[in-house]
Amino acid sequence: MIKKTRTEPKLARERLVQGGALVCLLIMAGYSLAGPSGVLAWAENQRLLAERRAEVVVLTKERDELRNRVALLDPRNMDPDLAGELLRSNLNVAHPDEMVMLIR
Repeated sequence: MIKKTRTEPKLARERLVQGGALVCLLIMAGYSLAGPSGVLAWAENQRLLAERRAEVVVLTKERDELRNRVALLDPRNMDPDLAGELLRSNLNVAHPDEMVMLIR
């Protein structure tokens, strides 16, 4: 007599494993296309990078202006024009012969 072996359960298990692997590959492919760092988000990331670089340029210019102003306010070597400007604006001090014009 010929012995019959059943290979159907083994075949079903292999198909299940292959199907699971296919699902995992499809999920990874979906994330690589539409995920937060995927191909579709690349243009948005490039636009945000350009905006941040422009913001860095503006903030660097503002920082340099503030650094210059701090250097002019050094107590050992203060700029007389800046000292006069600060006195006039903060303390409302003026010379008797100066005319003050308020702009509203």
